Amino acid sequence: MSPASTARAARRPPSQRELASKKIVVIGGGTGSFTILSGLKQYPAQLTAVVTMTDSGGSSGRLRDEFGVLPPGDLRQCLLALTPDDHARATLKSLFEYRFNKGNGLHGHSFGNLFLTVLTDVAGRTDKAVEEMGHLLGIKGRVLPVTLTDTNLCAELANGNTVVGEAHIDIRTVDPDVPIKRVYLQRKAQVLPETARAIAQADVIVIGPGDLYTSVIPNLLVSGVPEAIRRSKAKKVYICNLVTKHGETDGYTASRFIATVLKYLGDAKALDYALVNTAPVPARLAKKYAGERATPVAFDRAACERLVPNIVARPLLATNHYLRHDSAALAAAVIGFL
Repeated sequence: MSPASTARAARRPPSQRELASKKIVVIGGGTGSFTILSGLKQYPAQLTAVVTMTDSGGSSGRLRDEFGVLPPGDLRQCLLALTPDDHARATLKSLFEYRFNKGNGLHGHSFGNLFLTVLTDVAGRTDKAVEEMGHLLGIKGRVLPVTLTDTNLCAELANGNTVVGEAHIDIRTVDPDVPIKRVYLQRKAQVLPETARAIAQADVIVIGPGDLYTSVIPNLLVSGVPEAIRRSKAKKVYICNLVTKHGETDGYTASRFIATVLKYLGDAKALDYALVNTAPVPARLAKKYAGERATPVAFDRAACERLVPNIVARPLLATNHYLRHDSAALAAAVIGFL
């Protein structure tokens, strides 16, 4: 552990009263955001989840195409992550998690996605629908779309070809072995003003964890987001991925993930901390993910320390059937930045 990291680890943790006045903004989407928010809601800090809005597959993609709504899936996941773990909310949470596995029109849809679609039509705006669903679930914190602009994520590949749509980038069938050169939005988008305010007022801004090019960076492509992050006086933290993803980050080391985020933030000194896992990946999981051409992310500490002033390296791996961050360990590490 570097001297800076050691000093942080030894610092007195904030009291419950101190935490209650602190504001944490988590920027991302998908399973990564669900994981960290599930851990952070156990603390009294004020939480805001900022969610990417480019999903084009599955239930979200179908609802987007058929009803013209912004993709609700990542919003739903973050809302459910922030739902209290008490008995009174358990049934309501399970209702919104329910996914139809029969029928033609409803097959594959989650009830939560359908509910958000209806609420958007009634309320007239996605952010208002999310706010109402949050009230119903009694969530701890807020969930905000990064933008209200309907736009597609595009990836320019190293050979010059372009892949359009988050789902097609996520599961590459076109030139799957060709690296991504850059990603961009097909239609320019402006940050939701409330989202920009949350970033400006944060004490800690957490970027990730999540798929680099389809969950994390799409937020940074929205006009006003990188600028708000750079201007904010918050401590800025990037949480590095545990494994690479075929077609997106093949061969990426921890420093390559960090460098890519810095590129899209538009400032080589934009991050204050990077959080990297040190727990070894069990052989059974490594073998399982090797079948998907995914490998554990190598921690090249020296290269990371040249990019970010403070590298915090800790065992952050959950012990289950998937390669996931441990939500409690991840949350505890983030709270340590306050």
